[in-house]
Amino acid sequence: MMPNVVVGLISDTHGLLRPEALDLLRGSDFIIHAGDVGDPTILDELARLAPVTAVRGNVDTGAWAQALPQTQTLEVAGSTRLYVLHAIEDLDVDPAAAGLKAVVSGHSHKPGSRLKDRVLYVNPGSAGPRRFTLPISVGRLVVDDTGVSFNLFAIAPRGKS
Repeated sequence: MMPNVVVGLISDTHGLLRPEALDLLRGSDFIIHAGDVGDPTILDELARLAPVTAVRGNVDTGAWAQALPQTQTLEVAGSTRLYVLHAIEDLDVDPAAAGLKAVVSGHSHKPGSRLKDRVLYVNPGSAGPRRFTLPISVGRLVVDDTGVSFNLFAIAPRGKS
C-alpha cells in the first residue's frame, strides 16, 4: 500500500502570492504552478514549501520566464504521471494514450474538474487578483492506491481582494 502523495495546485497568481494560498499549500509533497506566475519570487516562495513544477503562462514574459517550459510532466508515487500546461486549449497530446492520470491547467481563472477517458482534468482557478466574480482558489491532488482525486479550496482574502 503506497502512502498518499499530496500535490498542491496553484495558478494565475499574476504577481500576487496570498498568505492564505501558502497556508493551504503547506504540507504538500509537490507543488504545481499552472502558469501566469507574474513574478519569479513567487516560485521561490513556493519552493520553500515543496519542490515546484511550473509552466509559463501568457503573462509570463521577460528573461526569467523564458526558463519556464510551456508544458511539464511530473511523475509522483512511482508511476503516476501528471501533465501541466497553462491553457487547456493548447493541449496537444492524447492524455489517455500517453498514460497520464491527470492534466493540470489554469488560464481561465475558472476552477473545476472533470473525468474523461479515466484522466482527471483539473483547474485550480486563480489565486491572484480577483477577476470579475470568479472565486480565488487553490487545489490539491491526492495520489494513492485508488488513483488521483481533486479538492478545491476557496480563499477568503484577509483585507483587499
